[in-house]
Amino acid sequence: MAHVPVTGDRSPASSDPVDTHCPYCSLQCGMALRPVPPGDGPGDGPDGGPGDGPDGRPEGRPGGVEVVERTAFPVNRGALCGKGRTAPAVLSSRVRLTEPLVRRPDTGRLEPATWEEALDRIAEGLESTGRAYGRDAVGVFGGGGLTNEKAYALGKFARVVLGTSQIDYNGRFCMSSAAAAHQRAFGLDRGLPFPLADVARTGCVVLVGSNLAETMPPALRYLTELKEAGGRLIVVDPRRTRTAEQADLHLAPRPGTDLALALGLLHLVVAEGRVDEEFVERRTSGWPEARAAAMAHWPELVERITGVPVPELRKAVTMFCDAESSMVLTARGPEQQSKGTDTVGAWINLCLATGRAGRPLSGYGCLTGQGNGQGGREHGQKADQLPGYRKLDDPAARAHVAAVWGVEPDDLPGPGRSAYELLDALGQDIRALLLMGSNPLVSAPRAAHVESRLRSLDFLAVADVVLSETAALADVVLPVAQWAEETGTMTNLEGRVLLRRAALTPPPGVRTDLWVLGGLAARLGWEKGFPADAEEVFEELRRASAGGPADYSGITYRRIAEEDGVFWPCPERVERDGSEGAASGGAKDSVDTEGTDSVNAGAHPHPGTPRLFLDRFATDDGRARFAPVSHRPAAEEPDAEYPVLLTTGRVLAQYQSGAQTRRVRELNEAAPGPYVQLHPLLAERLGVAEGAPVAVVSRRGRAVAPARISRDIRPDTVFMPFHWAGPGRANTVTNPALDPVSRMPEFKVCAVRLEPAAD
Repeated sequence: MAHVPVTGDRSPASSDPVDTHCPYCSLQCGMALRPVPPGDGPGDGPDGGPGDGPDGRPEGRPGGVEVVERTAFPVNRGALCGKGRTAPAVLSSRVRLTEPLVRRPDTGRLEPATWEEALDRIAEGLESTGRAYGRDAVGVFGGGGLTNEKAYALGKFARVVLGTSQIDYNGRFCMSSAAAAHQRAFGLDRGLPFPLADVARTGCVVLVGSNLAETMPPALRYLTELKEAGGRLIVVDPRRTRTAEQADLHLAPRPGTDLALALGLLHLVVAEGRVDEEFVERRTSGWPEARAAAMAHWPELVERITGVPVPELRKAVTMFCDAESSMVLTARGPEQQSKGTDTVGAWINLCLATGRAGRPLSGYGCLTGQGNGQGGREHGQKADQLPGYRKLDDPAARAHVAAVWGVEPDDLPGPGRSAYELLDALGQDIRALLLMGSNPLVSAPRAAHVESRLRSLDFLAVADVVLSETAALADVVLPVAQWAEETGTMTNLEGRVLLRRAALTPPPGVRTDLWVLGGLAARLGWEKGFPADAEEVFEELRRASAGGPADYSGITYRRIAEEDGVFWPCPERVERDGSEGAASGGAKDSVDTEGTDSVNAGAHPHPGTPRLFLDRFATDDGRARFAPVSHRPAAEEPDAEYPVLLTTGRVLAQYQSGAQTRRVRELNEAAPGPYVQLHPLLAERLGVAEGAPVAVVSRRGRAVAPARISRDIRPDTVFMPFHWAGPGRANTVTNPALDPVSRMPEFKVCAVRLEPAAD
């Protein structure tokens, strides 16, 4: 399909399809949007269905877009899940915000307001709070779905305009443990250090804590192709999910024991003489300590901890090591734990000890969850980072970014609180909050407590597409443009920087997040430095990231459009001697140019880096580092009062907090509400019947949802999806215990009891 211009809005009157990307998960599937004339195509009703005309009968939509396949895009090759196919439904003016809302003191209700009034109220609320209580009394909370440009501008706004250190984002709940383990082992964090296409070509994949078939269905084809080519699939999950059904071997450990499982597998690798001694000696450090830790986890002990039989442990090691190449891919299962960084580190140890890292078609990777979970943390909305994945406490990094921003390095605040810690401080140390693109009232752990903290704020401003549960508590709500109405870049789970183009002009009354930040900055004394044009922001981001680990300086909108995305690190030039310098994050010899000669004499454009670490890792000495980790219990183990384990996750038809997908009729019909999945033995013991309401109670609260009885889950475990608010809000129950390194909350395991509930 021919590319359209890479900047500017497209009129819906045009008949040309616009190449863009899905607004949801980290696959960022390619799609095209074709304008639909008024009266044609799907309706414009409150759930994305037909709207009602004056006579009560359905009427067509007043013009919009429809999704068509974009088969040439390499990640999904045209395939889309139900969320992607129905994404235009949320563009409807009947399900979204189309005018600013301000809470009136006399009524206490949110009522329509002008943009001038709304922005004035926000500027006054933030400024007066900073004057009265200090700059760190103002907080900023971002989202993993924001474009790179918006994440960059939000971080700059917090640190330059507000002067606050208190900024973080909901991506902290996504893959922060994997990021920390990546940094510790390899010196660089990118979700996948290879293209997703390599998964289909390896010999064995160990998929840990991911239900890929439901969370990102178009990616399942890579596992299907893997098996068709003779490769093997091992799935680690306490439930027999749709993904586990595809596995050659399904390991079902007790929730919270993934660390022991990985250590037990490494013990067997050592005991069976399967260590790649040459690789360990030449390309790693820290093996003696990691080996000693693993040898303390003998198979019978690991079976008692995890519930996985020793013969299955041995079979997994055989499958993994007999293959010529192998990969370990983790997701939220092992990561959303109070020991998530060490757990991921143990799986990385398995790859390193067997020589399955830094080689073609082998390695460790993380399946990022949110749409821009990768890029969102690289460019400044994370509490401890500056653009380009620079550390906020690094003097050289501060000097570089300060120069781009036109401020003094000493004027930049230091690192602030992580996401949950920031939310926990609301109404106390933090008195005012600006929130963009997140719904923590549903998505945060210990959600009832977070809700009370949000309600205790002196001032809350929310910019969002819809009136989410969190936005409904705000003093000011701003209606902002959606994915199909604005241009910007995203970085998918492979580290591929993509261009999401506008296909429609936003409705009257709706503005972009960049425009909002520019308007607020101007009111707070910064007339320049916050443009509304996304490409202009990206050009500044390129300069700010130059020389950093996540170097985007060689990436342009035009290159992204011409190449179907560009993999970072991508410095602006390859130097005359062929080196890429520090900007490549230590990957200078590992560039796979796929036909591009990257070492010709003379400086020339950098080709991007699809595959990292093939010759050296991004550490100072080029060696990967083993992590000497040992198993430890979850922060909260079952006891007599709370004897069952709860784990949480996603379902096929809903996404994250559900703020958008719950407004789409087709998706609601497929997944209408929360449920509690439990084993028949547990249901019989409790006297709970299929479909009967059951209460899941923890030390933090109580959630109620219908029982779904299934043999696909362990008898000691129950599962709840987390997409809904109200009585079935799973995160009312979850534990905010934090990983000491990543500050990731322990969403995936907590102790609960079950009780029959009244209808």
